Amino acid sequence: MSESIQVARKQLKQHQQMQMLQQHQYQRQEQHQQHHFESSCYLSSKSSLSQQSFSASKTSSRRLKTSVKTEKGLEVVKLSPLPKRAKRTYLAMDKDKEVIGYVIPVFRASHEEVRGLIEAREDDVTEEGINYVAMRNLFVRESKEAMQVKVVKKSRETHVRESAERVELSRTMEEWSEFRKKMNPDSLTHRPEFIVKPRGQTVWEGNTVKLHCTVAGWPKPRMAWYKNNVLIDAKAHPEKFTAESNYNMHSLEIKNCDFLDTAKYHVSALNVKGESSSVAHLVVKRFQEGEEAGPLDPKPHGYSAEHGVTFETTIIDKFEVAFGSEGETMSLGCTVIVYPTVKKYQPEVVWSRNSVPLKPSKWVHTHWSGDRATLTLVHLNKEDEGMYTLRVNTKSGFNSYSAYVFVRDAEVEVEGVPVAPLDVRCHDANKDYVVVTWKQPAVEGSSSIMGYYIDRCEVGSHHWAQCNDNPVKYARFPVTGLVEGHSYIFRVRALNKEGVSRASRVSEAVIAMDPSDRARLRAGPSAPWTGMIKFTEEDPTVGVIPGEPSDVVVTEATKSYVVLAWKPPVQRGHEGVMYYIEKCMSGTDTWQRVNTSMPVKSPRFALFDLVEGNSYNFRVRCCNSAGVGEPSVATGETTVGDKLDLPSAPGNPVAIRNTSTSVVVIWGASKEVTQLVGYYIECNVVGTDVWMPCNNKPVKQTRFVCHGLTTGTNYVFKVKAVNAAGYSQCSPNSDAVVVQAAVSVPGKPTGVTMLEAVKDYMVVGWTAPANNGGADVRGYFVDYRTVRGEVVGKWHEMHLKALTTTSYKAENLKENVLYQFQVRAMNMAGVSKASLPNAALECKEWTITVPGAPVGLHVLEVRDTSVVLLWEPPAFHGRTPVNGYYVDVKEASAGEEGWKAVHEKVNKLKYMKVSGLKAGASLLFRVRAQNLAGVGKPSANLGPILAQTHPGTKEIYVDVDDDGVISMIFECSEMKEGSEFVWSKNYQAMTDTSRLTIVTEKGKSRAIFNNPSLEDLGTFSCMVTNTDGISSSYTLTEEGLKRLLDISHEHKFPVIPFKNEMAMDLLEKGRVRFWTQLEKFTSACQVEYVFNDVIVSQGKKYTMNFDKSTGIIEMFMDSLEVTDEGTFTFNLVDGKAKGTTSLVLIGDEFRELQKKSEFERAEWVRKQGPHFVEYLGFTVTQECNVLLKCKIGNVKPETEITWSKDSIEIAEDDEDAKKIERQDGELIFNIGKWVIKQEIQEEKQKGRKKAPADEVPPPPRPKISKQDAGIYEVFLRDDRGRDKSKFSLTDAGLQAVMNELFRVIANSSSEIHVRSTEHGIILFSDVTYHHEDLRVNWLMKDSKIAASERVKAGVTGEQLWLKINEPTEKDKGKYSMDIFDGKDGVKRVFELVGQAWEEAFEEFQRLKAAAIAERNRARVVGGLPDVVAIQEGKSLNLTGNVWGEPTPEVCWMKNERELVSDERYKLKFEAGKFASITIAAVTTADSGKYALVVKNKYGKEAGEFTVSVYNPADDESKGETKG
Repeated sequence: MSESIQVARKQLKQHQQMQMLQQHQYQRQEQHQQHHFESSCYLSSKSSLSQQSFSASKTSSRRLKTSVKTEKGLEVVKLSPLPKRAKRTYLAMDKDKEVIGYVIPVFRASHEEVRGLIEAREDDVTEEGINYVAMRNLFVRESKEAMQVKVVKKSRETHVRESAERVELSRTMEEWSEFRKKMNPDSLTHRPEFIVKPRGQTVWEGNTVKLHCTVAGWPKPRMAWYKNNVLIDAKAHPEKFTAESNYNMHSLEIKNCDFLDTAKYHVSALNVKGESSSVAHLVVKRFQEGEEAGPLDPKPHGYSAEHGVTFETTIIDKFEVAFGSEGETMSLGCTVIVYPTVKKYQPEVVWSRNSVPLKPSKWVHTHWSGDRATLTLVHLNKEDEGMYTLRVNTKSGFNSYSAYVFVRDAEVEVEGVPVAPLDVRCHDANKDYVVVTWKQPAVEGSSSIMGYYIDRCEVGSHHWAQCNDNPVKYARFPVTGLVEGHSYIFRVRALNKEGVSRASRVSEAVIAMDPSDRARLRAGPSAPWTGMIKFTEEDPTVGVIPGEPSDVVVTEATKSYVVLAWKPPVQRGHEGVMYYIEKCMSGTDTWQRVNTSMPVKSPRFALFDLVEGNSYNFRVRCCNSAGVGEPSVATGETTVGDKLDLPSAPGNPVAIRNTSTSVVVIWGASKEVTQLVGYYIECNVVGTDVWMPCNNKPVKQTRFVCHGLTTGTNYVFKVKAVNAAGYSQCSPNSDAVVVQAAVSVPGKPTGVTMLEAVKDYMVVGWTAPANNGGADVRGYFVDYRTVRGEVVGKWHEMHLKALTTTSYKAENLKENVLYQFQVRAMNMAGVSKASLPNAALECKEWTITVPGAPVGLHVLEVRDTSVVLLWEPPAFHGRTPVNGYYVDVKEASAGEEGWKAVHEKVNKLKYMKVSGLKAGASLLFRVRAQNLAGVGKPSANLGPILAQTHPGTKEIYVDVDDDGVISMIFECSEMKEGSEFVWSKNYQAMTDTSRLTIVTEKGKSRAIFNNPSLEDLGTFSCMVTNTDGISSSYTLTEEGLKRLLDISHEHKFPVIPFKNEMAMDLLEKGRVRFWTQLEKFTSACQVEYVFNDVIVSQGKKYTMNFDKSTGIIEMFMDSLEVTDEGTFTFNLVDGKAKGTTSLVLIGDEFRELQKKSEFERAEWVRKQGPHFVEYLGFTVTQECNVLLKCKIGNVKPETEITWSKDSIEIAEDDEDAKKIERQDGELIFNIGKWVIKQEIQEEKQKGRKKAPADEVPPPPRPKISKQDAGIYEVFLRDDRGRDKSKFSLTDAGLQAVMNELFRVIANSSSEIHVRSTEHGIILFSDVTYHHEDLRVNWLMKDSKIAASERVKAGVTGEQLWLKINEPTEKDKGKYSMDIFDGKDGVKRVFELVGQAWEEAFEEFQRLKAAAIAERNRARVVGGLPDVVAIQEGKSLNLTGNVWGEPTPEVCWMKNERELVSDERYKLKFEAGKFASITIAAVTTADSGKYALVVKNKYGKEAGEFTVSVYNPADDESKGETKG
């Protein structure tokens, strides 16, 4: 019984295992189906949904399927979460739930599903790998199996089936056992293996692509993605790449694909067991038809699933072709509009030069403000010249704009020297060697370049050292002698006969080091860390002489130098090697070491000082501390000379018109050229000898656009090639070309749409092409085709004659048939390509009541603040006719809510002038039509239109010629070939040609009014075809017409204009001159002279003159008589123009004029003899001298001149005669002159001496006084006549002289100054002279100062002063001095406050203290002689008078030693004033220098004297001895 139970249990267990295996197999099949469904969903939605989109998947019948709408309106499927009880098992079972084996799942789902699996089963995930998880789950499930005992009766069929199943189970268990052996961790380690390889894909631009792969391997491999063998750093570019790795599933996401993402993508998996890789190709296609778009064509935009929008990028305010000079700073900028605006999203802005992206540096600054991209080039150099491109990348694509930047050479310091070279670079840098290259400049100067100097500077210093003594001709030079590990920069200067150029821009810094070391520094890790370290043992080689170098070759050979290169020896030890270079002249066996002083470290060496034309062999030896190795194999004979030849001349250049300021030059490439650097293009204005460079940086292509040319000027061009050897010969000159804009076919029309549809016809409209090809569009051609389902027919022409409007009525169509239309534009150059066809439209009758959209929108007269908008009425008017229009405007960057109405009342015209615009704004316009049913839909947007006045734009002006003809004139300076003036009235073609006559001459058009009247009122406009929209208008109003007609009448019936009406002048001799001057007249002008309606003619009484060069008409009369009273008239006739001018002389006016005439005649008679030109008057000089002056004329030497005062003649011996002077026809009497008496002068002349007191001159007399008053007269007499002049220097005359004197004195006064004394403060002002009658008032705070003992005013010499004795704080304030100048007075002000007061008061106190000290200082005032001679034995008594307050101290000194009062010296000091010394019976010992010294607190003084004691006996003996 127990055995049967055990057998039953065993069978039951086997049955349960089989069921479990079958269930797992069923789930495996279901999983495979799910993967197939998910893959198909993923592929179908991949192009339209982003990572954030929902994925629809089918899991089991228990999951609920719901439909959810996103914010963008997309309907997606969302499934309910998988219940926990639905966890999948890893046991394979048959249909009866018997375990039949074990299954390892294959993960083929997307990343989203794998990520969900990880989150749902985080507790089951470990680093052992998916195999360990499967095995562990198996054993857990086995341990949880419950034992159930059940007795079942079986049939034979069942028993046979179970036996077969047991056999199968046995075989399965054996396989399972083998599998478990493989599950041993030691056996699992293996190299990476790609289970699923990445698949190549082809997508459209703007889509997002994911490359997937599944990799097995243990340990877990590390993944790396490459693009064209360049490592992709996804973390550095998260906006472009996202790399993920989850559960051995790896992916690379490429966002917003563009054409440049087309590449070979390589994925590498690496672990300690090895490396595996796989390749996938990605092809990105563009949305386009026909030929491939160029680099400047607009790029397509794609849908951004991440943001749910399609970004449209517009670049406006574009920078134009720019010109700068070296050293300047240039900014390039564009305004970028990205629509729609997404919060916190910014596009990627990339600047590039010649297709090379620019990185910020000290020379390049970039800025992005959110709507404007700016590139600033600091300190321009010729290296900065090139094509600059702004590329704006968004999630939907990109847009770009390019323009060329030209950099001119800076002004040379010395005329004729070459300009600086450019593009200095360093190559082949080694430990002590580098090759410097550069490009030759475009301008060689007045003579050819003889060579170049290379300078180097160590980084961190400012010292430049010249590398070559002799200039090198090649643009390549090896620099040796560098210090290993140091960084250097280089520059180059060009040399010609005139001198040396400026230095080029410095090169990038280069480090002198071994290339292998540099490579190790630059290279990053080639693969992730594997955890393995390899050790290599090397045999010690220290102390071993290195082997010989290999592969010694000559890399460069010129006539200036030869460069050798070689490979280091294999055997060189750890310490490194250095090299010696040897040379041998061909034909000899003598080897000469070149670098004897210092071996080189680099496997490169440049040899100089070789003889040009000789042949040499070279070899290299290695050396180290152990010695010098064997020489290498010789290079073979090398002849010293230039190996690089000059390029051959380029082919003939061809100049083609491009724009109004540029020309395209194409030439043939140089046929014989090696290592071409590029080409330089030069231009020349025909008729001159000056060639100017078009580019300052060589270009390699054989096509170049030369900008900056003068419109309408003839140019010829030539080209020269350049390589390292130098310049080629110039190509032949091109044919002369006139700089004008080229004409091409227009662009494609856009916006083809249906405007109206009826049963058998359709009205189609379109928008004119944005690019008219440089010439006005003359017409359009419309094609059509039928569409039946997915089958389209062939294109057919609808008409043969070109259309002039942007709409067309396509007739004879079939009802309910679908049609497509395309349009082509035509200008003088030809027909454009066809536009994109519209969507298929059905021909059936419309039932819309409101009008359709207006068409043909265009603008004229674009100005800074206004623009004229014109349009055509809609083709479909609705149920009632159109009765008006509404115009809307918005800024280009604004959204749909930015539209604003331009006006409130309906506009019934088909044009409108929109004013009040913001200068520089980019605007869009649209128009809506209105009928009785309502307002229709808006037209297609026009724009963006930039509100900016075109440079050089002129306005229409009105002119009235001499014949009274009224005309409107419009001038254009930008006329092109085929340009015409087109006049219109009220912006419509003028049908009535009888009103205006159009006359056009070159760049000027004149519209002449044939018969101006009220019929001509309106707005006249004129546009110039084949230009950039140059146009203008003039509105003729009723008031303006009246004004023009008045001017026209004046011109038709002209009046001779007078510059001056008739006037009269009195001439000498009393003659009378009647005259007038004409402003405008012809040579045919005639004059009629009339007096009192009687024509007078030339004769004795009248003299006439008409100077037609000046237009002056004159009539002269010698005198006026009583009969000459009346009216004088000039009548003029000049063709049909007339003029009259008159002068009336009657009554008192005539009699006054007659008196004046008689007086003038008497004056003339007087002036025939000696006379006064200016009568006697006075003047006061700046020195205050009073002079009586007069001017005389027509005098002779014998003319007698006499002065008198008060009728008393001034004789020659009078004192006043010395005051009279005569200078150049002028008589002067100096009233205040100081005259020395005649007697004193005569005595001095005779040499007779007098007492000194008599020789002192008296003090100077006043300039003028009352004694000088009187009547002064001057008389002129000779045989021709006499004249006199009188001046009264009395009363009013004297007062006038004094007032003028006072004025000069007052104005000569200086500003008030301050001076301190011991008594107080003095304010003073200096004048040139002071007169006793001059009134001077001093004021303090605008109040007159009263004189007192403390404050006094006075004069000392020429100084006016105010003394303030013992000043106090009350004396601070504003002081002013008023000096009478004959009228009001001159005021001088001084502010005695603040610092001025403090300094003056402090100085007063100091001087006061010093005066007190000086006054009370102790001193010897007298009583002591200088020398005292006394006989020996006599008594000496001396008394000195002493002064001092306080009483001084007194002492006596002898020979600088103080004496003390004793029996010999009696010293006394009495009454504080008398000091005495008494010496009784002096001896010779008392002889010496004595001094009386007095001293008190204010000072000290000594009164010195000498005492000499003599003996008479001694004197007698001395006398006898002498005798």
